[in-house]
Amino acid sequence: MAIPTPVNGQITDAVTQSNVKVMAEAPAMAMGAIYQSLAHSTGILYENAASAQQQLAIAAQAATNQGVIQVYSVDTMAGAVATSKVAQSDVPDNMLSLLTALRATTSPVA
Repeated sequence: MAIPTPVNGQITDAVTQSNVKVMAEAPAMAMGAIYQSLAHSTGILYENAASAQQQLAIAAQAATNQGVIQVYSVDTMAGAVATSKVAQSDVPDNMLSLLTALRATTSPVA
């Protein structure tokens, strides 16, 4: 030790070694915390992706169901012609665009 102190040299060495040990472990602890945070964020990402797939599958089933109901509800040729005209117009595309915009604005933030 450079400066003489009234404290025993063994005590100061033990405290110094403890401080060095803590300083040496700090980078490893920080990286461990970063990796743990990354793993947690990735888990939430996959949970949200699975939830989105489930919701889209439900929406696809509902859309298919509505389409089948419309097909079976056509009882005249005039109704069939009107349905085909609506199907060929821009109405389905506009409805899909509106649905996409609505989902984009109401999506939950993790």
